Amino acid sequence: MTDTPARLLSLLSLLQTPREWPGSELAERLRVSPRTIRRDIERLRELGYPVEATLGAEGGYRLVAGAAMPPLLLDDEEAVAIAVGLRAGAGHAIEGVEEASVRALAKLEQVLPSRLRHRVGALQSATVALTRGDGPSVDPGTLTTIASAVAGPERLRFAYEAGDGARSRRLVEPYRLVSAGSRWYLVAYDLERGDWRTFRVDRVGEAFATGARFAPRELPMDAREFVRRGLRGRQTYAVEVTFAAGPAELPEWLREAAVADADGGGAVDDGAVDDGTRVRFDSGDAPEWLVARLALTGLPFTVQAPAALSAAAHALAERLARA
Repeated sequence: MTDTPARLLSLLSLLQTPREWPGSELAERLRVSPRTIRRDIERLRELGYPVEATLGAEGGYRLVAGAAMPPLLLDDEEAVAIAVGLRAGAGHAIEGVEEASVRALAKLEQVLPSRLRHRVGALQSATVALTRGDGPSVDPGTLTTIASAVAGPERLRFAYEAGDGARSRRLVEPYRLVSAGSRWYLVAYDLERGDWRTFRVDRVGEAFATGARFAPRELPMDAREFVRRGLRGRQTYAVEVTFAAGPAELPEWLREAAVADADGGGAVDDGAVDDGTRVRFDSGDAPEWLVARLALTGLPFTVQAPAALSAAAHALAERLARA
């Protein structure tokens, strides 16, 4: 292999497998001399790749963890596996990794060859994921289109169906994608209405980036807080729940939902009730969905309010008991 850049990429691909490679084996694989392998290893180190060498009869080279994540080289099967996994996760908001998953998926699908993109789509359409069915389904392709337009930044056109069924076409400057547990929201500046808007992504269709670049405007507040305030302006209800645990044991989504609700009185009270933690916040989720999320924390809890949430908890308990 006489092409140095191609050889370096091949060498890096081999070193990214979790094993130690003897210099002689690398030389045989790449059809070069051991001396060339040593020079190539030095080139990779100069580029910032932390390649570790061990001496002795069993010594060799391996890529170790460094200060930064190096670019990964994936073969076809690995690329398809990662893309399918990210698409499955992006379609159902996975707590804690939602936005990072969509950003990674957008980057991966941007560079996937067409033959692999077809395989990913075929495999995705032929499988059914065992995920919750009570949240709205989001098309991963729509998510990645929006994420790419946000990163561009490029203006975005799409069809939108409001909660009352009204349909419209929108031209926006996308700002951020925000995951709110069971739903995805797009925060964008609506050019035709001349104001900031929040759009539920499961109601977005036919999304495409126009190719027109723009200078991002400054949102008056954090994108998550903008979405929260929009939700509070719709059909929401006050929630009060006591957990038999300390605040540090609560999942991040619950701590954030409680402490961020400054206008609505959201709070986490440590030791307020029987050495437990009382959580108060506003929610726009269906009580059946919210009580399931509370149960999935794995922590004992008592619902103080509202009555609809308490009734949903009893109904869920009876259903599980019958099962």
